[in-house]
Amino acid sequence: MDFLQRSQQQHRRLGKVVKSNSHCDYVVQVDDSHDVTVPPESEDYGFGQFVALEDGDRHWAVGLVYNSQLVNPQFLSNGPRLSSEPDPLFTPDLISETRTLLGVVLVGTLANEKGIAYGIHGIPRVVVPVNTDVYSLSPEAVHRFHCSETGQPQFRYYSHLLRSGGLFAAQLTQQVLMELIDSQRFAATDQRALTVLCKELSWKNTMGAMG
Repeated sequence: MDFLQRSQQQHRRLGKVVKSNSHCDYVVQVDDSHDVTVPPESEDYGFGQFVALEDGDRHWAVGLVYNSQLVNPQFLSNGPRLSSEPDPLFTPDLISETRTLLGVVLVGTLANEKGIAYGIHGIPRVVVPVNTDVYSLSPEAVHRFHCSETGQPQFRYYSHLLRSGGLFAAQLTQQVLMELIDSQRFAATDQRALTVLCKELSWKNTMGAMG
């Protein structure tokens, strides 16, 4: 069993793809108690969480949670309101209409060579199908994604994330850099390079806020 197959078994399922806004911007519907016995916790799909879009034996892409949206059709509804809480037995549709949606930006894919996983950074060429399962990535998988085929550290989706990471792209990129630094999984020279890049981005964010 290779790394990608193990990752699908070990990582927590978060939900499924329900639509896309662009080739690298997908919307994921989070599982709730009506979908699975044990739904994911809020901490499992927080801002900056790395996720894998995988279905069966195929790995489609690696993405980052950059946004979230709570969908509640009953909010500001002009229709008649119930005087008490709805009974789940007689109003199942009312209960299940409230959903959590995640905005996920695709930043690359995980490849596998002789049982060793590595990352291919950039916009994936393939279109991820609707209903593809989405899983959280473990720290080990995140580390492997940031290693090249030769085992060298990489962060080649930096500019892509700044352009496509939504309204909080700069904060998202800085958070990813800080988490990579805090993981202490890279050599000292690579740690220093990540630190310099993080400080430079922090300075740009600060100056941009002051401008």
